[in-house]
Amino acid sequence: MSADDKQRRVWDRHAAGYDRQMNLLERRFLRDTRAWICRQATGDTLEVAVGTGRNLPYYAADVRLTGVDLSPRMLEIARRRAADLGRQADLRLGTAHQLDFPDASFDSVVCTLSLCAIPDDRRAVAEMIRVLRPGGLLLLADHVVGATRAVRAVQRLLELVSVPAAGEHFRRRPITHVAAAGLHIEKHERFARGVVERLAARRPA
Repeated sequence: MSADDKQRRVWDRHAAGYDRQMNLLERRFLRDTRAWICRQATGDTLEVAVGTGRNLPYYAADVRLTGVDLSPRMLEIARRRAADLGRQADLRLGTAHQLDFPDASFDSVVCTLSLCAIPDDRRAVAEMIRVLRPGGLLLLADHVVGATRAVRAVQRLLELVSVPAAGEHFRRRPITHVAAAGLHIEKHERFARGVVERLAARRPA
């Protein structure tokens, strides 16, 4: 079984309860992160790992949205949410490891709370940059390695269970891949003892 197939099974299994689980975590730790990310998206926008569509209410009305996710059950919920919101969106099956779009297809690419569980986060970031137009904006938010030794120690222990069980990593730092790829980081915030990080990075024109 491939890494993508394993993650598909994990997210299909958790789809029905995902929103309920996230409600408390978001209120306590994420602040206004979804709005912070989505209000910066413009034009043709791709959301990678769109999940159940929790970001959908936060995009501007004139954003032309495409979303991909590898879980059919998560996408079912996202499509219902889009319909309830009256939101036009092209929501389709796909993997972050190999985005099925030509180079330079989107003005903005969004990924929130997903690189922690995508098997190869470096490859996923490279794919997001590939489909981003020159001058386009990459918008990322995730839980990352903590800023203090005590937090990092707890995260290390959590990964002993979370990585084998669900592919969930707590000590990644996607911003390092973004910077290494040569994007200009225009906005960057880190809070909750360094565990939550969000950024906006511009691909050179």
